[in-house]
Amino acid sequence: MDSILKVDNLHISFVSNHEVFEAVKGVSFELHKGETLGIVGESGSGKSVTARSIMRLLPSPPALMTDGSIEFSGETISNFTDHEMEAVRGKEISMIFQDPMTSLNPTIKVGKQIDEILTKHQRLTSKEAKNRSIEMLQLVGIKNAEERYNQYPHEFSGGMRQRAMIAMALACQPKLLIADEPTTALDVTIQAQILRLMKKMQQQFGTSIILITHDLGVVAGMCDRVVVMKEGQIVETNTTEELFASPQHPYTKKLLNALPRMDEKKKPKGKLHLPADINPDKPLIEVQDLNQVFPLGSGRTLKAVDSISFSIQPGETLGLVGESGSGKSTTGRLLLQLQKATHGEILYKGMAINRLNKKEMKQLRKEIQIIFQDPYASLNPRMKVLDIIGQSLDIHRLCKTKAERLARVEELLELVGLQKEHAMRYPHEFSGGQRQRIGIARALAVNPKFIVCDEPLSALDVSIQAQVVDLLKDLQAKLGLTYLFIAHDLSMVKHISDRVAVMNAGKIIELADSEELYSNPIHPYTKSLLAAVPVPDPSIESKKLKKEAVEVQNYDFSQNTLQEVKPGHWVLASS
Repeated sequence: MDSILKVDNLHISFVSNHEVFEAVKGVSFELHKGETLGIVGESGSGKSVTARSIMRLLPSPPALMTDGSIEFSGETISNFTDHEMEAVRGKEISMIFQDPMTSLNPTIKVGKQIDEILTKHQRLTSKEAKNRSIEMLQLVGIKNAEERYNQYPHEFSGGMRQRAMIAMALACQPKLLIADEPTTALDVTIQAQILRLMKKMQQQFGTSIILITHDLGVVAGMCDRVVVMKEGQIVETNTTEELFASPQHPYTKKLLNALPRMDEKKKPKGKLHLPADINPDKPLIEVQDLNQVFPLGSGRTLKAVDSISFSIQPGETLGLVGESGSGKSTTGRLLLQLQKATHGEILYKGMAINRLNKKEMKQLRKEIQIIFQDPYASLNPRMKVLDIIGQSLDIHRLCKTKAERLARVEELLELVGLQKEHAMRYPHEFSGGQRQRIGIARALAVNPKFIVCDEPLSALDVSIQAQVVDLLKDLQAKLGLTYLFIAHDLSMVKHISDRVAVMNAGKIIELADSEELYSNPIHPYTKSLLAAVPVPDPSIESKKLKKEAVEVQNYDFSQNTLQEVKPGHWVLASS
């Protein structure tokens, strides 16, 4: 098979303050024509640095290619001047980035951004470029392409922006497409659509693809071969089937073993030790007919949360899943009183917390806490960990002396698997998983009874996700905690949750015991959501990607009544 790309003994270093950090250490691989090669590994493994060095997108300085060569279509492009590389970039080699919002120019209409590539590389007239851009938008499945051509990126949804990025990347029919985490920021159903689209475009244009991801379920369906990277080096290369069937390197085995699978049974829950002031026979949280309406201007409104009711028992984890915009996070914020509900009641230990005044709510904050999605954005970069965790101890006056405060912070750090010495460090000195542990320690500082976990895993690698889930379960058993666990990763949700509620269009459309919901989903939307989750099994995933995506937009969500179809299994009534 002909090679289109050869990377040989690639070494990339970053120089900062006279210090040299080697990010890529002697990486070598080949890519064949029409092939999809997956590059996998955790954050910091060198995946993206390798990809950007092929495109010559690393800023120099601080990045330096200290050794090796990159050959594309028989030419050593690592020796090209910037001007020579400009002729290759976009025309012969294109790239899809992780976050389409930051890679699309917010001040230029989407159609014009595709035009720009076509007029530069294909020498088309403005009229020809416009026609071709509209054609590309249609090809990637964007409806009303002529109208969308004239819209700005902020007028597109996340999935549509990613489709526009693919249209832009494939406009000149490049020989090589590099996709760097192209679906990480997307919901599972949109992810499945984007992956199908990439496969379809590959077949149509004969494009070779390098797919960079940490999702081995995605790799199982998309890739012919896989390269596994760790700390800047390749530790294993094999065909996808062989790698999943018989991984050789301990690190590859670790990555595969960390993946939660929906077809695996949940581990039984250990004995809980509930706090003395909690009645185990009554719900800790009750939500009754909760509504949140946002004004959109011109008399229009958006019902973000639409007449939902549910309860959470002491020591229980209720998983709340659904796509972006379904109302999950708004529900979490309403429970914490970070937003005031338009209508409905939220009861904590039987008390209507949405009626409390400011002073009463401050007192209640000790019992209700939150763990945020992005551990870096939620930690003050100018504060040491001691003060980040200690701040809530100060607000609630829980420590009388500095020595007592330090001892409590150190105790909390050890509780979440960190070390006492970490108290004197700043957030940037920690990995993503460690930062999330700091966020958990901060939430635990005031001895809460109930914690809203708002997408606490989405910014983490899969092996770190598994560690954080195990930590949350361990803390629940030790401290008798109750969780609302909001996420769009349905595999992880199954393994941490006792029951799961599925949301769409502001409503809960199905609610059941976690094992029951995953084994016997009833609502068509729940079925489509579960079917879209990538499974780390090439034989299953390759068949799934050949099927057409299930359209879920036509389901009826206008009903408000949840009906109990079997004990403990509730489904939204359909008209």
